[in-house]
Amino acid sequence: MLPTVSRGRTPSHVRSNSNPVFPQYLRRIVKWQQMDIEYTFWQMLHLCTSPKIVYVYLTGIVVLVVIWRMLMVGSDFLHVEPNNGCSYQHTKYHKQTKNQWARDDPAFIVVCSLLLVVSTLAYCAAYDHSTAHAVFVIISVLLFHFYLTGVAVATCCWFLTNNYLREEAPNSHVVEQRVEWQVQKLCTLYAFDVHCNSFFPVFVMLYVMHYFLSPLLVAHGFIPVLLSNLLFMVAVSSYHYLNFLGYDVLPFLERTTFFLYPIGIVIILSPILTLSGFNPSRYFMNMYFSQRL
Repeated sequence: MLPTVSRGRTPSHVRSNSNPVFPQYLRRIVKWQQMDIEYTFWQMLHLCTSPKIVYVYLTGIVVLVVIWRMLMVGSDFLHVEPNNGCSYQHTKYHKQTKNQWARDDPAFIVVCSLLLVVSTLAYCAAYDHSTAHAVFVIISVLLFHFYLTGVAVATCCWFLTNNYLREEAPNSHVVEQRVEWQVQKLCTLYAFDVHCNSFFPVFVMLYVMHYFLSPLLVAHGFIPVLLSNLLFMVAVSSYHYLNFLGYDVLPFLERTTFFLYPIGIVIILSPILTLSGFNPSRYFMNMYFSQRL
């Protein structure tokens, strides 16, 4: 039976509580110099062009950590003594590498929030006449569209993955380790990272492209209705596809194609809404802005 605590060391759950990741993550938000802005824009670019590269790169970080640890430890990394707790050290080592999945740099969230504010300001300048209402719209978009929706989606995805999509192992100790890792990391940071990655292409389509196409999309007629529903369908589908990629890359999950099922629902609903004459662009523009279209 593998030991739960190695000699002369503090248990992992105690160390994680004494040095929590989330407060450190929040403290780095106010330290702009410590943010990797260049890497953030590289991620944003590839999320729109080749989203798999971002997750492959995250996997590569883990592989590099493995290689680095092997070089530092040397042959002892592969040498297993019968009674020195190396098996537990190997389990702890995998847990340490899994910690690399979630970002420790809040630059992506900060940059995405600033871009949301700028795009919403552009909408307010074009379609709103009240400064106070424009401030309300900016706060609403930032909080509800990005943060609160992200927390809700991340929590639901964490619950589904932890309870229904986890790969079961014959060794109960291995399963326990994976559940512990998911409770501590996947719910707090990684699941929200997946939401942020999935949200950015939606931002490009529904906040940037939609802004420049809005004179056409909010017009009356069948063509604006068709184009508006098509744009929303592609944006929502891309969100769920990137959400699927974020969880499919985790080696301890199975049946992650479950996250692709909403795309089928969107594809079915889109022609129905189009034939019914529903224009999502006009609906949301009238809901948020004082200028009626």
